[in-house]
Amino acid sequence: MLRRTSLWLLFLGLLFAAFAEQSLPPQLEGVGVEEKLGARIDLSLQFIAENGYPVPLSRFFNQGRPVLLNLVYYSCPMLCNLVLNGQTQALREVPWVTGHDFEIVTISINPGDTFALAQRKKQAYAESYGKSMAGWHFLTDYQGNARKLAEQVGFRYRWDEASQQYAHLAAIMFLTPDGKISRYLYGVKFRPRDMRLALTEASQGKLAPTVDRLLLYCFQYDPSSRSYVLFAKNLMRLGGAATVLIFGAVLLSLWRQDLARARTQQEVRL
Repeated sequence: MLRRTSLWLLFLGLLFAAFAEQSLPPQLEGVGVEEKLGARIDLSLQFIAENGYPVPLSRFFNQGRPVLLNLVYYSCPMLCNLVLNGQTQALREVPWVTGHDFEIVTISINPGDTFALAQRKKQAYAESYGKSMAGWHFLTDYQGNARKLAEQVGFRYRWDEASQQYAHLAAIMFLTPDGKISRYLYGVKFRPRDMRLALTEASQGKLAPTVDRLLLYCFQYDPSSRSYVLFAKNLMRLGGAATVLIFGAVLLSLWRQDLARARTQQEVRL
């Protein structure tokens, strides 16, 4: 029993260390995603289209098609591109057609991004996607509406003056044809099955709770090493947390065995 007690103390220590390690630096406070499943976004919000003219979100809704929404920024040095690359790779294997079965609305959260930059970004993904881009729209901010839309979908980001970058999570959102939030997916790689399921649910107006989250922060990209510092740290943290959970499961099993053995011995004595 003394050995088991020592194991429990070790487990509690590891658990405390894991939670302590999860604390975020001050620059990332307030960054995250607050899921607002079922909430309806304001379709009257306007953004700058690829042609340089304002366009309301309603242009892309109320057509009976679900909408995949990206909040990124086109001058992002790494993570936004990883999200769009992962999304594009998955959608290549989904037999849905943009402009016919669904819409994609990609909006820059950086007020400094221009519609000319949006055009270049769209052209780059047109070559990578290899399908019709009729339903994939690259928009830029207009009168601060990107921030308003981000608040409505619970996408919280902030500008870091030191790194001259936006800190945000890797997340994409799926909305119903009438503008209700149906699902969130997280990470930089997406399974085609999950994408198709999310689009199907959104097209039917169903709300799907998120099961799996991979939280990655777009913050402090190091050009010299071409690596993403917090990206690597978060992966290590996830691995450490998984180790703690496995260790806890083993200890729980041993504890239950001890209880069962104690009950058996007590019954024998009686």
